[in-house]
Amino acid sequence: MSTISLNASPAKTLINQGFVANPSGVRLTRRGRLARTLLVLSLAVVLASAFGLNAGANTSDQAGAPTAFIQVTVAPGDTLWSLATRLADGGDVRALVDEIASVNSLASAEVQAGQKLRIPLR
Repeated sequence: MSTISLNASPAKTLINQGFVANPSGVRLTRRGRLARTLLVLSLAVVLASAFGLNAGANTSDQAGAPTAFIQVTVAPGDTLWSLATRLADGGDVRALVDEIASVNSLASAEVQAGQKLRIPLR
């Protein structure tokens, strides 16, 4: 036969064993809890503002140099590439095509005859 032994400890001590609600033994009043909460919140605000200031660390207050543009009316048979080739003056044609597309907010490289395009001067 086997023997079973049961621990005769009260159920309340077994349930709460290892868990102490207030390990330091210090009891805070309502004013103390409020002060602790405000201290933690103020530290959180200070940390958030410090990170916020660093977020724009590489930005400058000065505006970029103004860019001059010419306005060109697209002739029949013209493409962005042909316009950029004429106006690149030996520069990078691909970069000028990208600039024309971004300045004029073009979704694709297709242009229509009679369309007016702004082309940045270099």
